[in-house]
Parts: sequence; C-alpha cells; structure tokens
Amino acid sequence: MSDVTITVIDREEKEHILEAPTDMNMNLMEVFKAYELPVEGTCGGMALCSTCHCYVLSEHELPKATDDEEDMLDQAFFVEENSRLGCQLKIADEIDGLKVKLAPV
Repeated sequence: MSDVTITVIDREEKEHILEAPTDMNMNLMEVFKAYELPVEGTCGGMALCSTCHCYVLSEHELPKATDDEEDMLDQAFFVEENSRLGCQLKIADEIDGLKVKLAPV
C-alpha cells in the first residue's frame, strides 16, 4: 500500500496538501470529498456532470480524456485547456505530486 500527495487550491485560493491511497481504486473527486472540499460529485463519478471540474496545474502525464469527459467539459462553464473532471482521474503512483485548482462554479 502506498499513498500519493496531491496539492489542491480551493476556490478561495487556499492550498491543501492531500494524501490519497493508491490501493482503493479511488478517483480525484472522491479524494476531494473525503477531505470535505466543496465538490458535489452529483453524478457519482460517471462523467455526467461537471461539479468536480478542476484545472491541472502540474506537468503530469495524465491519461487522455475520454469522449464522455470531453462531452461534459464541452457543456461546462469556465473550461480551459487544462480542464479535467476529477472523477475521471484515478489515484495512481503516476500522479504523485499532482497540483490542481478547483474550477469556479
């Protein structure tokens, strides 16, 4: 069992250092919620809403967004080139040190 460290900047510009286990098949949205950050995740991680929309600030090589994620981001507000849905980013060793910022609502 190992943990990764993720830095999250909330909507009030406060930085949070989070630790997440790689062995529980979690995604970034679930980690946000576990730390009680203001993310709804109303679709339960199915890429059917954009309430876990965030901006990737670090240079990590992340899996390419799926068509479902791209479709949802096309409907979201405040989308940038580095926008992703937290529910579509799995917690894995490769994202250790990831830095993200929660998108405005």
